[in-house]
Amino acid sequence: MLGLALGADLAAPLRVLCLGAHSDDIEIGCGGLLLTLAARQRALAVRCVVFSGGDDRVAEARASIGDLLGQAAVVEPHAFADGLFAHRAPAIKAVFEAIKREAAPDLILTHHVGDLHQDHALIGTMTRNTFRDHLILGYEVPKYDADLHPTNAYLPLSAQVAERKAAHIHASFPSQQGRRWFRPETFLSLARLRGIECNAPEGFAEGYHVPKAVLAV
Repeated sequence: MLGLALGADLAAPLRVLCLGAHSDDIEIGCGGLLLTLAARQRALAVRCVVFSGGDDRVAEARASIGDLLGQAAVVEPHAFADGLFAHRAPAIKAVFEAIKREAAPDLILTHHVGDLHQDHALIGTMTRNTFRDHLILGYEVPKYDADLHPTNAYLPLSAQVAERKAAHIHASFPSQQGRRWFRPETFLSLARLRGIECNAPEGFAEGYHVPKAVLAV
């Protein structure tokens, strides 16, 4: 199967915009892709916008992204109340419009619009409404809603990256470790399933939802 290359010109900066409703969403959804890009892309600039979280969760987000990407990433936190994004939609839309004026990303990583968590769904929908001429990959977050859908794009991961991602998420967010689903095996299990679906060489992958893509041939 032919693959679509991201950042084929390794000398050119690859500008990535990551959008997450909560402080661990980005790492859960696309941590493997970020690790892979950081390992192969000589010039990488990642802006991570996290829309909710108190001081403890913001600190976790900063430390987590810093550990994954070092100086290649900046974290922009906001303090919208968890679970109530729909009631703050105009204010959140204003954040999106400000980002659009300031950023010209090559790639946007965000929640996919089919996510049943109300905050995730709003961020995914606003991403598509705001950035209509960009490559958007909608990532997935496992949870109690049972809303995992078939994905239409895959990133095969090495076993090393998959295991590092799973261990990193669990270690970096102690505020979430009381949740029964927040376990390394959860993240590895989903990666194994997506790896089977795309016949990944080492058996692991991340799945993404791509609303549209323009082919350059």
